[in-house]
Amino acid sequence: MQRLVREGQELTTIKRQIQAWSAAQSELKPAMFFLNPSTGEYLDINGAKSISAASTIKIPVLLAFFEDVDAGIIDLDEPLVMRPDLVASEAGSMQYEPVGTTFSALDTAEYMIAISDNTATNMLIDRLGGAEKLNQRFKSWGLKHTTIRNPLPDLEGTNTISPQDMAALMLKLKDEDLLSSTSREQALDILRQTVTNTLLPQGIEKDADIAHKTGDIGSVVGDIGLIDMPNGQHYVAAILVQRPHNDPRAQELIRKISKLTYKTFRKQVAPATRSDN
Repeated sequence: MQRLVREGQELTTIKRQIQAWSAAQSELKPAMFFLNPSTGEYLDINGAKSISAASTIKIPVLLAFFEDVDAGIIDLDEPLVMRPDLVASEAGSMQYEPVGTTFSALDTAEYMIAISDNTATNMLIDRLGGAEKLNQRFKSWGLKHTTIRNPLPDLEGTNTISPQDMAALMLKLKDEDLLSSTSREQALDILRQTVTNTLLPQGIEKDADIAHKTGDIGSVVGDIGLIDMPNGQHYVAAILVQRPHNDPRAQELIRKISKLTYKTFRKQVAPATRSDN
């Protein structure tokens, strides 16, 4: 991704527009990184900032899960037991099942993303060896700010990511750099099942496709996505907005930014490939 940024061009016109929107609502602190790898065009506003992840931390957990599936460490059908120390409140329905209930590993991963189930997330973190082992793996992927410090729901926002980290991870997912083609498609399919579609999806056209995961706690809200456009190109989008507690203006800002960036990327034409013949 860093090479693409070095060789690419920043979208300065829409960057100024977004900065103007932010200046008009100074209580909101957005951090974002968008990149179209076909054109090299990108948008970076506080993209390297370490910020509370909320439920977007579930994206690297999902990819670690499928990495272990590829390695033969985890079987998709293996049963995972819901222990009392893994049960979490807030998002999800698994918390209402009796302690000791078993779920398949795949079902647990799907719950974690589709309905943002916090109990499912804690079960997968446990199955993957715990937070510290996952943090080491995230570093091995080149992620600089992605760290799990506490179990979900982590309402205090101690788990962190950066928009650049998440954009790089979504590119790895798209470009077969991390997972087998089978696991990659399965992970993308799960990310397409995300039930909360009130943020990035609101800015894109109906014939575009998005695989994404939202995050929402009192202090921050965000969405991380991979958008496939009708023009055959795709781009990664990672945006989080720090805010006064549960301030709904943050969601509206994300929707506006999503619409603006989508329209901009949709109009771009990828550079022609030079022929050596």
